[in-house]
Amino acid sequence: MESVSGLRYAHPCIEARVDPELVMAEFQLNINSKLVKVEAPAEEPLLSVLRDRLDLTGTKYGCGEGQCGACTVLLNGRAARSCLTPISAAANARIVTIEGLADGGDLSAVQEAFLEESALQCGYCTSGMIVAATALLSRIPKPSDDQIIEAINGNICRCGTYPRILEAIKRASHWSVSGGSQ
Repeated sequence: MESVSGLRYAHPCIEARVDPELVMAEFQLNINSKLVKVEAPAEEPLLSVLRDRLDLTGTKYGCGEGQCGACTVLLNGRAARSCLTPISAAANARIVTIEGLADGGDLSAVQEAFLEESALQCGYCTSGMIVAATALLSRIPKPSDDQIIEAINGNICRCGTYPRILEAIKRASHWSVSGGSQ
């Protein structure tokens, strides 16, 4: 188990939300199947804990309001906006970030499909899209186009690669969600 403490924020919008006068508490988190201890204010957003305290920077800061999906992680298998989730609410959950989807050096089926379909350009939305797609495919292994669109609704792609994202998720649905391409 690792112990992480300190107070620094990569984005001023997160820093403005965390009152430095708040009492620090210790939380045990299960992140990507690894138990980690973190000292943070109870209301600190999970996003800032992941990025600024644990150096897991695959989860992106987008809008800070839960509207863009760049910060999506899995909490107990369900897609959640980490910019809106206080660390206190995530302390007893299984948290999976984009870094936790790959198995060793093997990409997940969704990650592999995104590469094969060229479903990323700038890459900023990619981690949130992949995590949201992973959550969908774990619930509905063979989703319809409408189910895919509903699942990624709210995940904004600034480059407009939605048709390729849709194709990537359909491709991944034909493969095992837990492994690479088949």
